[in-house]
Amino acid sequence: MGGKKHECDSGFQSNVDDPTDLTSEQHETVQFGPSTLPAKHYDPDTTEPISSNLQSLDELLSWKRSEASPFNVATVPLANRQPSYAASQKRTLVCHDMMGGYLDDRFIQGAEVETPYAFYHWDYIDIFNYFSHNMVTIPPVCWTNTAHKHGVLSLGTFITEWTDGAKMCEKFLADKESYCAVADKLVEMSDCYGFDGWLINIENVLSETAVKNMPPFLHYLTDCMHKRVTGSVVIWYDSVLQDGKLKWQNELNDHNRVFFEACDGLFTNYNWTESSLEFMKVYSAAQGRLADVFVGVDVFARGEVVAGKFETNKALSLIRKHGFSTALFAPGWVYECHDKTAFRMNQDKFWGLLSEHLFIHRPFFLLPVVSSFCLGFGKNLFQKGQVIMERNWFNLNAQELQPHYYTETLENQGWIRTQGCPEDAWSGGSSLLIEGVIPSTLSKVCARIFSLHVPLATRTFVSFIYKVSDGVSLSLELKLADAALCTHSNTEDASVLSTRLLPACTENHDLLNSAEQVISVWCFQLELSGCALRDICVNVTRDGGEQATPFKCRIGEIMVLDAESLLVSPVSVQSVHVDDIVWQKAVGSDSGNIMKLHLNATIKWCYPAQLIRHFCIHWRRLRGPDPRVPPGQLALVGRSYSNLFRVVDLVVPDAPALIELAVEPVTREGFRVPEANWGRHVISYIEGDHSVGAE
Repeated sequence: MGGKKHECDSGFQSNVDDPTDLTSEQHETVQFGPSTLPAKHYDPDTTEPISSNLQSLDELLSWKRSEASPFNVATVPLANRQPSYAASQKRTLVCHDMMGGYLDDRFIQGAEVETPYAFYHWDYIDIFNYFSHNMVTIPPVCWTNTAHKHGVLSLGTFITEWTDGAKMCEKFLADKESYCAVADKLVEMSDCYGFDGWLINIENVLSETAVKNMPPFLHYLTDCMHKRVTGSVVIWYDSVLQDGKLKWQNELNDHNRVFFEACDGLFTNYNWTESSLEFMKVYSAAQGRLADVFVGVDVFARGEVVAGKFETNKALSLIRKHGFSTALFAPGWVYECHDKTAFRMNQDKFWGLLSEHLFIHRPFFLLPVVSSFCLGFGKNLFQKGQVIMERNWFNLNAQELQPHYYTETLENQGWIRTQGCPEDAWSGGSSLLIEGVIPSTLSKVCARIFSLHVPLATRTFVSFIYKVSDGVSLSLELKLADAALCTHSNTEDASVLSTRLLPACTENHDLLNSAEQVISVWCFQLELSGCALRDICVNVTRDGGEQATPFKCRIGEIMVLDAESLLVSPVSVQSVHVDDIVWQKAVGSDSGNIMKLHLNATIKWCYPAQLIRHFCIHWRRLRGPDPRVPPGQLALVGRSYSNLFRVVDLVVPDAPALIELAVEPVTREGFRVPEANWGRHVISYIEGDHSVGAE
């Protein structure tokens, strides 16, 4: 196809002649042969996009931004939070190290997994470091997007180890030109893929020249990262000494301070004692930088350590007592070493034990606040309370803003607990289960769901979707910051807004479409001035009597938005373009032994990322090969969380034929966009010469 090029928000170019025309068309000839897509970025069998690493110095130095995977570029900007990273005095870093990395999470568009590993206690941590033993570990995009959604920094890892690592270090630390070349590539890679810095882990002996050049390398890398990537950090792992020996110190001291002083922080090894903490607290190099010392804790409890496993809280208690940050290494222990079907229970237990020594961060952003509590995986895929796909799935890009997960003991044997519930959902793969017992001495209990800081609009719209057990009723409370500066007309209490005082949705509201009778929906409009949202809470109230009352309720979605946004005209998908087509002949999954034609292709488009929850990609047959068969109905191909999608293994009619691909935006609020605003692309194709490379 010819025509002018059109630049869109995603940074990709489209060759559509008229970017305002929502339907584009191209003509193809069906040819069979091996895929020419780079195996590093695409699975060679399916052509689906995957995340990958770099394994050698030559590979790093030859890396080009133009050859980077467009699918692995983070699309979610780093959210602000209170306190900010710079203001946090006792930070928490999670070092992923999960079974070597690049497992199910390497499939960028998701995978069918029955019991996946995921992380969702984002409100407790400051940094997520994706770790593997490859020289350059680039975080899979799903981790960076999800971390950024919660205001958490995402770090990659640069590691050299043992004999081969020593050879690499000799080469890149030979002189200033060499180490600057490596640093420049690391900076460019971080900027390209959208993550926030590096853990530098040198676990091999360094020669006199190499160790002399290591601090300047760290300083140059750190300085360049700060200039290129706002808020970025570079952290050094405690391994090599200033004389080049490989000898873990388990503390900051005279032997390793030169590296600490050249970057943003030190991640200590794990075999420290309380005397190590006492020494560091008064050590000169740590003064004014205690928060930059991340005392390492191996959750597997390997070696002579204070504690680990389900007693990690004992180690963390000592670390916090002396005023330091912490680096939790391999918390995937709860997944690797236990029944994987009990993963969420063990994960919640682990973080619940640590919670006393962690600090809740408040995301700080503008409206809307929207969450369906999706964990990024599920047993089914739900849309408006209905199952639209019956199979296990995993895609962390789908993880919504996560609530607080905790268990609280109340008076007189009462209790309350929040946890994810993949058994039922409103949108995505899970809802929020709130369960417990209202003791006889209380008429209600309160669950704090979110802590945040969000300025509210003059006209703020709120919706609350839930299911509740008999004997109790629910209400939603919005607690306000700076209540004295805030005025509103819906309630007398200046600090709390409650659904009990406000009208429910009208019956024809979009939120009620497709809802079952057992689903309750509250929506209401507030008239406000100068208000900021601080907490979102759910009150569970006993309907009558004074007996202890057990309860269960599932929260499907909470949404707070500027009411004016409901009146904005829908935005249309622009500049739809398809490329990287690969044709295959294979046995269809539902067609016995009959060989079917399969289409694999990348579809790109332009649409403002901040407006959408996800895109639904559909296809249909328009005509061919039998002209007597009428056009088919639109069928869902998959979901995308960015402005591109790889259609993989789609069974299409034999040539000659005409098919259509359609891109449907689903708004942040979950509203459907009229079909007139979808993007569409038509592909017509005919038979080609299959004598070469034919299957």
